[in-house]
Parts: sequence; C-alpha cells; structure tokens
Amino acid sequence: MAKEIYYGDYLQLDKILTAQQPESALHGEEAHDEMLFIIVHQAYELWFKQMAHEMQSVINILNQPRVDDNSPDIFTVVHRLKRIAAIWELAIHQVDVIETMTPLDFLDFRDQLRPASGFQSFQFKSLEAMMGLKFSDRHGKDFYQQHLRPEHIALIAKIEAQPSLMELLNKWLERMPFFNEEYWPQTHERHWQQITGHPFWQEYIKAYRATLNDQDDAGLKSFTASLLADQAAGRLTTRANRAALFIMLYRDFPLLQIPYQLLDTLIEIDDLMATWRTRHISMVRRMIGARSGTGGSAGAEYLRQSRDKHLIFSELATLTSFLIQRHKVPVLPDRLQQKLGFNA
Repeated sequence: MAKEIYYGDYLQLDKILTAQQPESALHGEEAHDEMLFIIVHQAYELWFKQMAHEMQSVINILNQPRVDDNSPDIFTVVHRLKRIAAIWELAIHQVDVIETMTPLDFLDFRDQLRPASGFQSFQFKSLEAMMGLKFSDRHGKDFYQQHLRPEHIALIAKIEAQPSLMELLNKWLERMPFFNEEYWPQTHERHWQQITGHPFWQEYIKAYRATLNDQDDAGLKSFTASLLADQAAGRLTTRANRAALFIMLYRDFPLLQIPYQLLDTLIEIDDLMATWRTRHISMVRRMIGARSGTGGSAGAEYLRQSRDKHLIFSELATLTSFLIQRHKVPVLPDRLQQKLGFNA
C-alpha cells in the first residue's frame, strides 16, 4: 500500500516556514516589516526557479536535432512561454505588496542587510543567460564579478556556454522554407541570388518605401540593415529577421498562428521584465531616494540602465516598424497559400 501523503510534508512546510530569520531580531529588536521583505523576496526566488524550469524545457525542445512544427512541440513551447509571461505579471503585482512598507519601515532594518542586494540573485541572472543575455552585454560587468560568489559566476558562465533561447530561436527561424524557389515558380533562383531580386522582396520593398516620408532615411536604413544586409548587427541574422517578419505579416494563415504566438509572447516577456524593472525603480526611489543600494550600486540609476540595456528580444519588437497595411501585403503564390493553409 502506498504511503499516505500529508499536505505539510509534501510541501516541506517545516523547511519553508522556518526559513525566515530577520536580521533585526538577531540584533536585539525585530523590525516588523522585515518579515514581509524576506517573504516577498523568497517568493520571487521561487518564481525565478519555476521560470527557469519552464525555460529549460523550451530550450530542450528547440534544441532537438529536428523540431517538427507539425507536432505538439511548438504549441508546448508557446504554452510554457505564456506561463512565464503570466508569472512575470504576478511578479509585477508583488511590488504592490512590498510597497505597503514605508521608507521609515525599511530604514528600521536596511543597514543590517549590507552588503546583500537583489543584484546577487544568481537565479535571475541565470534566467537572463538562458534567454540569451551574454556577459559581454551586461550592464555593470565589473560590479557583477565583484559581488557574486565565484560558484554562481561559474554557474552562469556554464549556462551562457550552452545554446540560449535566442540562439535556438534564430536557428528555428532560419530554417523557414517559404522564400524557397519551389514556392515562387515565376522565377529561377539564379535570377535573384541577391535577396532584393526575390519576387517577394521586390514587391515588399516597393510597398514599404511608399509608407515612408521623404525625410525618413533612418527607417529605410534600419529596414535594409535588419532584412537585406548580408549580416545583421544584432542577435538575429537577416535571414531569421525575414522569416520573423513573414510570420508577422501572414499570421492569419493557420500554419503561422502558433509561430506568431511564439514571437509575440517573447516580445511580451521582454516588455513584462522591463515593466517589472520600472516598478522596481519607482519603488527604490520611493524607499531610498538618491541613496546607493545596499550592495553598493548606484541604486535606482543602476536599475534604470540595466532595464534599458538588458532587453533580449528587442529585435523582434523592432520588426513591427517594417510592417505595412494588410491590403498592401504581397499576395502569395497559390502553392504557398495551400501550404500555409494545411491543404493537402
């Protein structure tokens, strides 16, 4: 007979509920709001663990030798990414709880936390690395190396050495076949070895130019650099960018609905993380003003610069700049429309 499971034992509440030790109590007088401060941050760390669990499963699926878009795999990826987005929404609302603590309440125990800081959350930094943020692109790299424990720096470096979600997304997008010659019978590949000679892009470039005013040289340069250049400057190649734009343009076709949700959810996750950082910045300014953080950072200013620099999927969001009205989108060849419509 199977052993009976008791609720508290299953959740190991004896460990969880005894894991709060206010520093102020160790110094002789417990500050009332320190318990709230600890529990909110412990909850964040548990959610970081869950998001990393979901993210690793997504990476495992996309890192298979062959990703079958007609299997449940891509739907599973989207489903788990949406779960991550939902957790970030919850993380944002958790700021409402900690903001019930006033600046004076925080000052009752703040000095006893030094030099501990949320900056030292290796789980959060691991999650960023899984998504595709490299050490070379981090804000405050020197601060990072000085304030994280060596074993945590090594852990994050190990994660960065493995394929990230961004790298696997690029690989997945690059294999999209819908610009191949088999779907464009009106010309032969030798006639458009340059991408601008492809019949789709010939028509699309003309339609996009018509949306620009005479002074919008920057828009055309950005379009060319992202979609037509031999090599893009960002994390996504021009080939991947072209595939992503195609998915956004023709998202109403059945075959592209789930891929579109994948791209849109990644943009949403980026936005939610930026919103969480923004709420954190506002909270820090309210709590400590212009003071430095407990870990020695520049406080709110450090958080602001991290928010602006640590967007991971911003290149996907940039592609919306190159969309055109539905009625101007090139009509696809019949064979390609049939492919995208799940027709035999």
